[in-house]
Amino acid sequence: MNESIAIADETVIDKIYTIRGKKVMLDRDLALMYGVETRRLNEQVKRNAKRFPIDFMFQLTESELENWMSQNAISNKEKMGLRKLPNVFTEQGVAMLSSVLNSETAIEVNIQIIRIFTRIREILSTHKDILVKMEQLEKNILKQDKKAKKHEEEIQLIFNALKQLLNPPQEPRKPIGFRMGGKKTE
Repeated sequence: MNESIAIADETVIDKIYTIRGKKVMLDRDLALMYGVETRRLNEQVKRNAKRFPIDFMFQLTESELENWMSQNAISNKEKMGLRKLPNVFTEQGVAMLSSVLNSETAIEVNIQIIRIFTRIREILSTHKDILVKMEQLEKNILKQDKKAKKHEEEIQLIFNALKQLLNPPQEPRKPIGFRMGGKKTE
């Protein structure tokens, strides 16, 4: 019986990229993990093209490749193996690879990769739930803030009315005083 293939989860996670809004893995990274040449992996994919619709696998465009290389700090030396635009595989495409690459290694590596994709999806789902709850909390706080401002204005009106009642404006009084020479002094 073959030895169990162990690839560190971090190694797999580091090889998962977001391209076209999807989590994908490059053909060369998968081939390395499966222990096959990239061209062999792509030959099997070509022979079984019906198993790999566009939502399972697609080829990068020149601009996507340049963008990927700049975001991941890939040097020209590392690019040497890329003679043509690489294929990338979504989670479903990776799962389908196990049916066309029928080695024990491919099966074990696929199981591990699919488990990691599942964990990533669960983590993203949890974060999305937290984000939704935070947005709800923010809306509630804004509503409370508006209500508080409205109540603050109403309380200020009450205080102003009370001040006016306690200190009513003084009406001008008629001058009181002595008259000198028949004239009133003011």
